[in-house]
Amino acid sequence: MQNALIIAAEETHNPLIPPVYDIVWSLVAFVIIFLVFWRVVTPRITKMLDERTEAIEGGIKKAEAAQEQAAAALEEYNKQLAEARAEASRIREQARADANAIGNELREQAQADAARIAANAQAQIEAERQSALQSLRSEVGTLALDLASGVIGESLKDDAKSNAVVDRFLADLEASQAEKTGEH
Repeated sequence: MQNALIIAAEETHNPLIPPVYDIVWSLVAFVIIFLVFWRVVTPRITKMLDERTEAIEGGIKKAEAAQEQAAAALEEYNKQLAEARAEASRIREQARADANAIGNELREQAQADAARIAANAQAQIEAERQSALQSLRSEVGTLALDLASGVIGESLKDDAKSNAVVDRFLADLEASQAEKTGEH
């Protein structure tokens, strides 16, 4: 019978369901732990999560501000780069214009120098020609006087007479020379 009681007691007692006193004490311990978590741990976790959220949001705001600053800096850089390119282009154009002006000025100066040198050479040639003509007249005059003196048989020492004879001889010589050039 005792076996029957034990078996009957075992049949009434389910091993999967704990006794009531275990449930009550477990419930009391759960409530105590829940209250500790709710009063102490949860506010700390909430505070820590709020701080992390604020830090993340602050980081995002800082990143957005930095991105905006970077975009503004990039825009300013592009603007300055465009201005620098425009300035470089303007300087190049000015340098080309200056080079063309200097080249034109040098050409004009070279042409003026060449014209001046040519004029000086022409003047020098004309002066040498006149000098040669004067020397030639003098030589031809002397020869003509000697020749005329020999032909006439009298001395032509009178300067006025000799000059008239020389001038007439040279005029005849120039006239015959002009006729020869006119024929050819």
